[in-house]
Amino acid sequence: MRSLISFYTQYFPPPPTFTESHVGPQPCRVFMITGGNSGLGLELVKQLYPTGATIYLACRSEERAATAMREVISSAGSDISTPGKLRFLHLDLNDLASIPKSASTFLEQESRLDILWNNAGIGGCPIGTKTRQGLEGHIGVNCVAPLMFTQALLSSLKNAACDSTPGSVRIIWTASLSIESHAPRGGIEVERVNCGSTQDPPGDYAQSKVGNWWLAIEASKRYAELGIISVAQNPGQLDTDVWKHQPWWVMMLVRPTLHDPRLGAHTMLYAGFSKDLVVGDTRYVMPWGRLREWQSTPRKDIVAAMPGPAGTQWFWKWCEEQFEPYV
Repeated sequence: MRSLISFYTQYFPPPPTFTESHVGPQPCRVFMITGGNSGLGLELVKQLYPTGATIYLACRSEERAATAMREVISSAGSDISTPGKLRFLHLDLNDLASIPKSASTFLEQESRLDILWNNAGIGGCPIGTKTRQGLEGHIGVNCVAPLMFTQALLSSLKNAACDSTPGSVRIIWTASLSIESHAPRGGIEVERVNCGSTQDPPGDYAQSKVGNWWLAIEASKRYAELGIISVAQNPGQLDTDVWKHQPWWVMMLVRPTLHDPRLGAHTMLYAGFSKDLVVGDTRYVMPWGRLREWQSTPRKDIVAAMPGPAGTQWFWKWCEEQFEPYV
């Protein structure tokens, strides 16, 4: 029964109580949104643009980023008193060797980073998908590369935290309801993360989302003394490109239950700005901005695995071992 209630309340959440109207002006602050050129990331950029912040759209294509920026400016209209500054940053999460260059490019331009939304990711990839370095596609793009990018930007997050209110500098990780429905027993299987290519698209995707959740918990513990919040959020079941690999007949069934990405952006705003979250928090953000203790998940097998030999600390170290040769 608990699983059904959890599933229902995340598929069909109550109305949001935290939206762009609650954010307020953010001049002199710097935000990074991976995958900010499309889908959920683009909706988040649109909602942040009127705050006056500097917003980096980190993605592979400068052309697509430029198109997204024009859309943001056009949709905002001309009556905004404090428009943001939109910037492109090349980022290819499929290629670990390219990430240090992306981070150094950012650090050459900015001394601080106030909020990092690790939003970009892939899902439902075909069997056999692997990253350029030979990692299973979902775990490589959704977990290993984002942790590498986050650590490469840590100095700028520290700089921002030094002259900011504790808890206002944040790292946001993107989880999913698939954790509850498709993740393997225990959340992450050692053999599966080491298999080298996608074998079970739904299961491999869900495992990578467990990975995002676990990385958020570990980062919260490791960066608490810096005054930095790290939190995982499920943005909701949204009509975005994350479904692009699904068969048409699946989408015929699923699409009527999907929500406007704008609502998912409210979840991400809540994770980024709500004062309900505190330094050292390990709670989980549900759509459209609600907190849940991680122990309250119906997947007790995942909770039980967290402190174990293949739990959160192990997974953090495993990710570091994958990208260490490319630092």
